[in-house]
Amino acid sequence: MTLIANPFGTDISTDDILDSLGFFDDWEERYKYIIDLGKQLPAMPDAKKTEQYLLRGCQSQVWIDHEVVDGKVVIEADSDAHIVRGLLGVVLAAYNGKTPADITAFDIDGYFAAIDLIKHLSPTRGNGIRAMVKKIQDIGAA
Repeated sequence: MTLIANPFGTDISTDDILDSLGFFDDWEERYKYIIDLGKQLPAMPDAKKTEQYLLRGCQSQVWIDHEVVDGKVVIEADSDAHIVRGLLGVVLAAYNGKTPADITAFDIDGYFAAIDLIKHLSPTRGNGIRAMVKKIQDIGAA
């Protein structure tokens, strides 16, 4: 089964997200932008919203699948929460369509620090985004 392509990591890069977030003065506007990012994430087919793809450690339900195409990891992901779909977009911009070596080498903590993201999330959302990152880094390492 071929995964549904998404624009993150290809059409929408980490630099695009950093530039866009830089336009906003407050976190309410940044949250709205992140939610809007989530609207650009194609929905995962309901048939894949199963235990097999469910990510543990998130407050909301998050599903992640992947395949390797031409040496690059293509990631399909979804969530039942709008803000989490946006956070998936932020994470996928860093990892989707990249080689396993690029995934393991990417400085995700530096990226999150540049966005100033983690301290603006609830502890459970922060744990959830770290669970997303760990899952994708494990995929890259495998």
